[in-house]
Amino acid sequence: MNFTAGILALLLPGAGHLYLRQTRRGVLAGVGVLGLFLGGLLIGGIDVVDRKEDRWWFLGQALVGPLTFAVDYYHQNMLKAYPLDPAEVASGRVRADRLAQLSRRTLMPGEKRVVKQVQIFTPTRETDAQGHPTERLAPGRSVKIAYAAPAGAGEGPPNTKSIGRMNELGMLSVTIAGMLNFIVILDALFPTLLPPSGSVRPAGGRP
Repeated sequence: MNFTAGILALLLPGAGHLYLRQTRRGVLAGVGVLGLFLGGLLIGGIDVVDRKEDRWWFLGQALVGPLTFAVDYYHQNMLKAYPLDPAEVASGRVRADRLAQLSRRTLMPGEKRVVKQVQIFTPTRETDAQGHPTERLAPGRSVKIAYAAPAGAGEGPPNTKSIGRMNELGMLSVTIAGMLNFIVILDALFPTLLPPSGSVRPAGGRP
């Protein structure tokens, strides 16, 4: 068992076999896995890697390694946006409890992604002098958030979700890449014991 080769294979497809000096096998493994991964992105777009909306598919895709998480991070943080009311965001005051109930989503045609600096307000329950419960918004941290707003002429979303067969084929291709890399990781973790070059097999051994 070679833990170093296994970890390298997980970090980058084919790297474990290159560490074992099995150059040909490492190159073929890397080209095969990365080819399927990039091919899936070209077929279905970046939306085929989505740990929020397609969690079960992502479990298989994650076996490709850090590359999958990098693509998902870019997708979640640079392309998606919160479905907030533009008027609420324009005021610069966003409630923390409302923001916690929402999740970023892929924008639809006719929408655009806008990034704005806002202040997050946390609601607190208090009691007034007459004993009546009141709510007070305590100002919190100032952050940048992306929200979906109506698009104007010549504007649109940074990406749109592929539909139908294209999306399915893209997700399937990236997931198969992860499954294939799982086999590559196991092969690097438990390297095949090959006889030295030019050695003679013992009599009665397999041809």
